[in-house]
Amino acid sequence: MPLADAMARAEEEGFDLVMIAPNAAPPVCRIMDYGKYRFEQAKREKLNRKSQKVVETKEIWLSPGIGDHDMDFKVKNALGFLSDGDKVKVTVRFRGREMAHTDLGTVLLKDFAEKCADAAVVEKPAKLEGRRMSMFLGPKPTK
Repeated sequence: MPLADAMARAEEEGFDLVMIAPNAAPPVCRIMDYGKYRFEQAKREKLNRKSQKVVETKEIWLSPGIGDHDMDFKVKNALGFLSDGDKVKVTVRFRGREMAHTDLGTVLLKDFAEKCADAAVVEKPAKLEGRRMSMFLGPKPTK
């Protein structure tokens, strides 16, 4: 259909002539209410943004001499973060002479990971960086 005829027909119906596929041969156009189309498209985009979950990384600090009750409390907090869909960075901080016993930190982080095993997956294993040893846990994928 010639462009002039299409414009006249859109004008008769009180709508807009919108080019859908300009690169096609011949170009494809559609008669529609463009303002309503833009409004519905913006509404869909807003709904999609609303339904997205932003994954945060929460950090939990430990020390090599942590007690059993303190450890259980930190595990409980980590499980809460993981159930919310957040990642958890577990860090052991070494001070002074504790640097001579970094193996205790490795054991501590492995124990922490075992206690969280039902809800977490180890994304990055324990790694010593300066005076800190860190490990990343992520929530287990749901089926």
